[in-house]
Amino acid sequence: MLATLVERLESLFFTHRAAVLGVLAVVTAVMAVFALQLRMSAGFDKQLPQNHEYIRTFNQYRDVLFGANRIIVVVHARQGDIWNEKALTKLYDVTQALFFMPGVDRRTVTSLWTPNTRAVQITEEGMKAEDVIGGDVTVRSLTPQAIEGIRERTMVGGFVGSLVANDYSGAMVVAELADPDPKTGARLDYLDFSKRLETEIRAQFADADYDIQIIGFAKQMGDIAEGATGVIEFFGLAFVLTAAAVYLYTRSWVLTFLPLACSLVSVIWQFGTITLLGFGLDPLAILVPFLVFAIGVSHGIQQINYISKEVCNGADAMTAARRSFTGLLVPGTLALITAFVGFATLVLVPIPMIRELAITASVGVAYKIVTNLVMLPVMASYFSFDAAYVERISRSRAARTRAMALLGGLAETRNAAIVSALGAVLLAVAVWQSQGRHVGHVLAGAPELHDDSRYNRDVESVVSRFGLGLDLLTVPVEAPKDGCYKHPVMAYVDRLTWAMANAPGVLSAQSLTTMAKLASAGVNEGNPKWAALPREELTLGEAVRQVPEGMRLNNAECTVMPVNLYLADHKASTIKGVVEAVKQFRGAETIDGVTVRLASGSAGVQAATNEVVETSELPMMLYVYLTIIVLVLIVYRDWRAMVACCLPLTLATFLGYWFMRVLDIGLTVATLPVMVLAVGIGVDYAFYIYNRLQMHLANGIDIVNSFKQALQEVGIATIFTAITLSIGVATWSFSPLKFQADMGLLLTFMFMINMVMAITLLPALAVIIDVLIPRRRPVRAPFLAH
Repeated sequence: MLATLVERLESLFFTHRAAVLGVLAVVTAVMAVFALQLRMSAGFDKQLPQNHEYIRTFNQYRDVLFGANRIIVVVHARQGDIWNEKALTKLYDVTQALFFMPGVDRRTVTSLWTPNTRAVQITEEGMKAEDVIGGDVTVRSLTPQAIEGIRERTMVGGFVGSLVANDYSGAMVVAELADPDPKTGARLDYLDFSKRLETEIRAQFADADYDIQIIGFAKQMGDIAEGATGVIEFFGLAFVLTAAAVYLYTRSWVLTFLPLACSLVSVIWQFGTITLLGFGLDPLAILVPFLVFAIGVSHGIQQINYISKEVCNGADAMTAARRSFTGLLVPGTLALITAFVGFATLVLVPIPMIRELAITASVGVAYKIVTNLVMLPVMASYFSFDAAYVERISRSRAARTRAMALLGGLAETRNAAIVSALGAVLLAVAVWQSQGRHVGHVLAGAPELHDDSRYNRDVESVVSRFGLGLDLLTVPVEAPKDGCYKHPVMAYVDRLTWAMANAPGVLSAQSLTTMAKLASAGVNEGNPKWAALPREELTLGEAVRQVPEGMRLNNAECTVMPVNLYLADHKASTIKGVVEAVKQFRGAETIDGVTVRLASGSAGVQAATNEVVETSELPMMLYVYLTIIVLVLIVYRDWRAMVACCLPLTLATFLGYWFMRVLDIGLTVATLPVMVLAVGIGVDYAFYIYNRLQMHLANGIDIVNSFKQALQEVGIATIFTAITLSIGVATWSFSPLKFQADMGLLLTFMFMINMVMAITLLPALAVIIDVLIPRRRPVRAPFLAH
């Protein structure tokens, strides 16, 4: 049945080859029009697993609590401090510029110049509250006496370390972003917003005396997008290197052109489809098109290897192309279906960005079946190869055959046993070493950018000079109405605050109870003995009312009281430890009507993402391997094929995890698709080699000689494919984006290790299984016409 289908497809495509190529050309032209409309896009909500407990909490209270989508602008004096007219004027100008910038939630803008920054102090007459910079102070009335008053109120209000640097060298403006716009419902264009931060804030106000430092999700994504534009340059370099390598292998410009052109066509189709689906190209998914291109090159090289072999055996271009089509359609389709399923399983990750990536990457891989398994051989049928080329490629193939003959010695029973034993030992070590691999971000700062990038330098400067960590984990405590006036409820919140303040990884903890206790001491002459929660409701209510509303430590109904935890960093281990501490507390201590929720803030969002990535990885890998097992059993009808194909892939996967652990590459939304892709590339090698191996076994050749012949036929193409792709992605190591450089190293390793496993461990396992469990039935050949 399968043989009949392939024969009919061969007759259809090659009998009407002009019409086939004409249709494909029209489709390419149409898709190119849409591809040119593709734009880079990023969104904060696209990064969030919307159904996760933490994100539901974040969305429920994002208008009440300090959220995760903040922008922070710091006016930093290169010399001296900010207590002078010029510095405070510049801080005022930056505050105004940020306040009126589209996309900023003006209600949340906070600096020394905003009215929500109030200083509360104790006097002989009682509590006194006033703006740090009152309405009677303007930039034109910044006299030395006025500046001294501002400085005093800043210290009294406790804003040193938060809005003002500990060494007084800088002051910050903080604001939440309005995404989506509450009036229009339009999503915020983060890349455009980042550019406006550069042109309207940094470029406008930075000078020889003052530096402007900007951090926050919007700026981070803008810097990543700016660096991602360099991907085009690296793509071009990788394309040139790949073309040169393919020419060295084929010794023909025609056969060099075909795999590259057909792979590019599928990328054009992919870009056009992304536009038609209404998606943009996310900066963190910018590498996916090249990965899809790499898969196409891998299959294209197998095609031209087959065609050149047939030409050397005396076939004309048409015959060689038809034999290549029938010979590689089945293994190529199997490999591409596996890669398709691998990317499609990413849909299981409930993060919109990854789901978009899954859809677009799956579509791109599916297109490879048309462009690389159909379009390429049909195009090749139009070209002719003269005697000089046949002589040239014959000499080259003879040299490669001699080289492969040496490698074929691995199929000898004794050598196969040694390779299998080494593989088993290496698998055990890789599984053991990969246990310590990281999930989430491993290093401080923006992990997608290099340590010396402008954004990470700004992060380091702000963290070192300000007392509060930038990584905020907010734990909302839900209570009945007017809960902040009830002593049992407040005492519970106070115990939670104390427990979290002493949890590893927490720099400080802030809640309504900490501020209410300070207010209680304040009305009692500042005596620290009175720094406690009053038990009487009216007295407690008076202490609570002294806490400024701008601190967002409770809502108007007093039904939500957040505990803000400022973490040392956003490393996955730090966040996970703090989250566990919260869970332990709420499990050990309970009170009727009061619920401790997880979690909001930037660290809460990151915790949700880390948990989703960690729990999604195993099911995804199991689905991919299940697909491989089912396809192998259907096509090859032999459990030996399943073992021989899957065990080398498993070893390569765990070696990849070990590699990530050694290089401190965490499993994130950016690296997860790469590991899935690595399985897809590895199965390419396995299917092509095993397909030839089983064909020779079906012809009655023993297992050792079958492997030697298979290696001579497709081994060199497999090795060359891995080397070619590795050279291309290795250039990414010089990328201005750290995550792209890391992915270059990881993909180089995975391309090479999968190739090594396919040409060593796969045949060794096949030999050993045949020796230990002899076959009782003749081997059934896969469909392969020639």
